[in-house]
Amino acid sequence: MVPNPPDPGAGNLDAGGVPIEAGLSSGEHARERIRHQIRRLGTLQAEVLADRDPEPLHQLRVSLRRLRTVLIQFAPALVLPEGVSERRIASLGRRTGLCRDLDVLRLRLEQQLLPKLPQEEQQSLGGALKRLDRDRSQAFASLTEALRGARYLKLLERLHKWQKRPRFTPLGERPLLLWLADWQAPFTAGLFLDPGWLEEDPEAETLHGLRKRIKAARYALEHLEPWCGSGLKAWLQDLRLAQDHLGELHDLQVLQRTLAESERLRRASLPVLQAELMIQQRQHWQQWREHAGRLHQDGERRAIQRQLLELGRSC
Repeated sequence: MVPNPPDPGAGNLDAGGVPIEAGLSSGEHARERIRHQIRRLGTLQAEVLADRDPEPLHQLRVSLRRLRTVLIQFAPALVLPEGVSERRIASLGRRTGLCRDLDVLRLRLEQQLLPKLPQEEQQSLGGALKRLDRDRSQAFASLTEALRGARYLKLLERLHKWQKRPRFTPLGERPLLLWLADWQAPFTAGLFLDPGWLEEDPEAETLHGLRKRIKAARYALEHLEPWCGSGLKAWLQDLRLAQDHLGELHDLQVLQRTLAESERLRRASLPVLQAELMIQQRQHWQQWREHAGRLHQDGERRAIQRQLLELGRSC
């Protein structure tokens, strides 16, 4: 049985915990999503620049992705100021992504791999760790320049001013509740057709492509989560877990490629490290295949498709 979406007048909250009005337009809803992410970006910037903890950088990266998704998802509803585009946000997102990826590689080496290696292999990895530190220092310098640069600050300023006097298209003036299924459709349509679900090679590029599609679908549907029934909310958690499994496989692949680029490591004998990397890959691959198999089952897939189509019908 397909669960009914919750009553829109029964205390639904937005991402910031603010009650959502039943007569909310699509444009106003998008504005609230933008406002929430702009506020988070402003809060996180000082912590990121202080560079004392990797978590604020991760959260900044997520906020940029969510902001970009809002601008793409609700573009037909919004009249944005000149100079504001998802492409500019994507450019900054790539800089945060490079820093974050290097942080993840370093943590995996230090916390998950090095303690399991014999002394001689730990010493062989010393050069790779130093290289990661150099690369990360350069990436962070580039990110700092971008976060303090006029281009990024002007983008935030224009969005902040737009929030006070927003402009919407005729579609943006229409009630959100009547367009819920339409706002998610471009992100979930064809998701189950992606070849990554049935991929048999754990190092295939199709898996990375599927991960990006899952992430986009999850973010877009989370913008409509107050109107999702229990089935779709559970599916959102399944998508998050699928993204995590694929992320682990991708991180291992990037780490193996990074280590292979070191001439010294190519000459070194690292049997324990190679064995441990293979063990981790097999574990995450098995977890992914089991999870993907369940999500891709006919009954599960059809139930989700019905709930996506019926989103908002009982509102």
